[in-house]
Formats: sequence, C-alpha cells, structure tokens
Amino acid sequence: MVRKWLERRLEASRLDQAAADRRGYEAQDEYDKAAAEEWVCRALKSAECTNDQAALAKRLKELIGQDEYQATGIYDDVRFERHVRGHLRKLAKMTKANEGFEKTLRYQ
Repeated sequence: MVRKWLERRLEASRLDQAAADRRGYEAQDEYDKAAAEEWVCRALKSAECTNDQAALAKRLKELIGQDEYQATGIYDDVRFERHVRGHLRKLAKMTKANEGFEKTLRYQ
C-alpha cells in the first residue's frame, strides 16, 4: 500500500511541477514544493524499507537527519530543503500512525 501511495504521489508531484512551471515566476514556491515531494517519493520508492513499518520509520529518521538534499532545477535551495523536511515529517507521522496511505487521490 505504501509503494502504491508513493507512486501516486510521485506522479502527482510531477504534474504539479509542470503546472507550476507553466504559471511562471509567481509559482516558484509551488514548483519547489512539488519538487521536494518528488524527491522524497523517489528516495523512499527505491528503498527496500517500504515492506516494513519499523524500517520505513528508521529510513525517514535518517533522511530527516540529513544536512543537505541535492536536487537540480529548483529555484530556492533553502525553501526546497524546508519542503523536503516537511514532507518527511508528514510521512513519519503517517508511518507512526500507520494511516493515510489509503488516500491515493491526486490532491490531498
């Protein structure tokens, strides 16, 4: 269920980035936010920790503890890193409560 949720959020974040890119300068924050969500989903989707709740929580904790998050094509590094940490904290709460992964609609 977690892998399916990550795949859906990855697709949605790509669509959000494209929409923000078309809107231009005023949507740069939204673009960075969508890019941060894509980064988080990509980092977790490739990991084997999605099969076990404890392993996923451990991986999320490791990612939150990182100093930097490398990405290309973003507008503001500080804003991007803030959004990455926010998405990681949201996922950590979802993992701890083991709920929210059933919500696979594009907009959340």
